[in-house]
Amino acid sequence: MTYAHTRTMYDADSHIMETPDWVTAHADPKVRESLPPLGLTKAGTATLDLIRDAMDKSNKRSAKGAAVENVIAGTKGWHAPGAFEPGERAQALDDLGFGKQLVFSTFSGGQYLRHKDMDVRYGGIRAHNRAMGEFCAADPRLIPVGQLSFQEPQRAVAEIAEGVKLGCGAFWIPGQPVGDRSPGHPDFDPVWQALVDHGVPFMLHVGPNLNVVSKAWLNNGKPVPPDIVGGGENLRVRDFVTLSFGPQLYLTSLVFDGVFERFPALRGGVIELGAGWVPEFLRTLDMSQKIFKRTDPAVKALPMRASEYIRRHVRFTPFPGEDVGRMIRDAGPDLFLFSSDYPHPEGTDDPVGRFERTFKDLNDEARELFYHKNFDYMMGA
Repeated sequence: MTYAHTRTMYDADSHIMETPDWVTAHADPKVRESLPPLGLTKAGTATLDLIRDAMDKSNKRSAKGAAVENVIAGTKGWHAPGAFEPGERAQALDDLGFGKQLVFSTFSGGQYLRHKDMDVRYGGIRAHNRAMGEFCAADPRLIPVGQLSFQEPQRAVAEIAEGVKLGCGAFWIPGQPVGDRSPGHPDFDPVWQALVDHGVPFMLHVGPNLNVVSKAWLNNGKPVPPDIVGGGENLRVRDFVTLSFGPQLYLTSLVFDGVFERFPALRGGVIELGAGWVPEFLRTLDMSQKIFKRTDPAVKALPMRASEYIRRHVRFTPFPGEDVGRMIRDAGPDLFLFSSDYPHPEGTDDPVGRFERTFKDLNDEARELFYHKNFDYMMGA
């Protein structure tokens, strides 16, 4: 019996666990020479030896034709079935039973997204999107999420067009200002227009570009604690508590800078950044609009309530363990999405069960929206 055996479920967050040459093998020769190696500082106790062991075991499973079973409760990380091998991922998806699955990368962005040489940055993005398209081509249920940099808008527009050709069904964007410019600056309108023209949503996702906690907050006279995966430089408790600050700032800019007003067909997702903060965020947006429309012409010019732009344009994935039932009763059923985070361990061994335990008194239509209809809306179906 598949894990998702009771209803249609679309997974808004899953990942590839990159192997050392995953990006470089897909890069143009000149770019390949300039790319730094895959960094594992954010991977806790992971090492290249661990990755090689996982690759060896995956090859042996494939050679034996071993069955892929009990995936959701099994081993996570590089040793999970289908973590990096596309044929095995299709089998894992059979066992999971999800009708669609958005697929993000994990660590590879560190090789190029902050590179000062724009040829290397955009060349790395192109290589990443090629690799994503190739991996997900194994199964039509897999939807690759490409990456994007807004640093040079015309190049970003070109990468959207190329990424769509490669099969990318969404684009992960850095959730921060671009240099000294807001993402709502008119310079970036061609990028938002390109996403609309190609019918693909943007994605904000947990990562270093959304981290608002400075290292000074860790300088408390005590040893630096391990992160959520047991080491490395991923998420610590202060990062987790402030995860929502970055997306709130970003979405506030898109609302009050008029991006959502100028591009009514634009859609986006806020993925693996929690969602318990969303109901109060909507109320704060509306209160801010009411207060500042008296003094801020841009706020006064908006013809819709600020919260209605979020409802029209954005969907959110809660963490397993958040009280999603309460969130739906508070903010309505049209904002939230199911996700598994497979094969990352943060997704837990039973995300559906954890969500369902909070769904007391929710009707079937609210469940259908959570498990697949809001996903379709976000993706433009």
